[in-house]
Amino acid sequence: MFTRADLEAREAATLAPYATLSRESRGREYPEAESETRTAFQKDRDRVLHTTAFRRLEYKTQVFLNTQGDHYRTRLTHTLEVQQVARSVALTLGLNETLAETIALAHDLGHPPFGHAGERVLNALMEEHGGFDHNTQARRIVTRLEDRYPDFPGLNLTLDTLDGLNKHARAGLGPPSLEAQLVDAADALAYTAHDLDDGLRSGLLTPGQLEELPLWRELLARVPTSSPHLTERDRRTLHRELLGWLIGDLTRASHEAIRASGIGTAAEVRAQSGRLITYSDAMRERLRETGAFLRDNLYRHWRVEMQVEQGTRLLTTLFTAFLSRPTLLPPGVRARAEVDGLPRAACDFIAGMTDRYASETHAALVPPPGPPGWPR
Repeated sequence: MFTRADLEAREAATLAPYATLSRESRGREYPEAESETRTAFQKDRDRVLHTTAFRRLEYKTQVFLNTQGDHYRTRLTHTLEVQQVARSVALTLGLNETLAETIALAHDLGHPPFGHAGERVLNALMEEHGGFDHNTQARRIVTRLEDRYPDFPGLNLTLDTLDGLNKHARAGLGPPSLEAQLVDAADALAYTAHDLDDGLRSGLLTPGQLEELPLWRELLARVPTSSPHLTERDRRTLHRELLGWLIGDLTRASHEAIRASGIGTAAEVRAQSGRLITYSDAMRERLRETGAFLRDNLYRHWRVEMQVEQGTRLLTTLFTAFLSRPTLLPPGVRARAEVDGLPRAACDFIAGMTDRYASETHAALVPPPGPPGWPR
């Protein structure tokens, strides 16, 4: 039987000198006893996995609504793909894979229903009340909204994990840990690969369209297909090869950047002026081109725009109704409104909804019209 001290000693003996060690964690906001058999970061990971917010990711949109097919990525499967990439690269680079895994599992907890469209809607609706950002919301969930323990609000995660969720608001904080940098890179890697795959699966992207993309042409040179029409196996093979190619580039380029920096401790990472988890120059350009291609050809496809419009109208209706008539909100939300204000409490409630629950709530507020001649 291995104790926490044994696991911490194993980390110290096997991880790279610049990895974030559990025994050197910056602690928790509310002091509590650590587990006898788990490291602090393992405890964080387990707490994230058992949240209501994590379970809800299964029914939150990535690109395609959950009702549009069983095989498209959801926010949950995207999170699991980010976790896999982050853990794999962390192991190769000698980083703390448990911390990387934990940040990956928590990084999208704050996403509202209807994907990035939902985020834009809530940010506009909350413009006069502090705005809305899914990264900030993820931190809000784990520090305040998850109500699971009697002695503190939220999950009381380590400050190391919480710092990894500060993806954009880093003024005065310095660069994040290498593990947090890795999750950021793994996030972009995962959605680039799986959005191309889902776009092809849906038919909204065609192999002919993709041939204008340098990344795709180079991928085909690595894995020639038997015909201009991709079979299901071709598509899966290309997706697998693309993931391997991107992960390999990220791992090698990051290793070179770390070695060139001369860092020797986790503390020295924070003294760096830039990030050390990176891609090669050529791959960064390929990813930039691919991001622009996906934006123009998939995210702004008219069929995707139709669901964006649906989500926009739905969330706007809910927010407006809750602010004009707070008695529509559950008692717990109304109680929080007395502390945080009605707009923020209503926003928290809506952001926590799955696509399905948001649609059902909207239908209850705005029932469909009756048949012709129905009494008014």
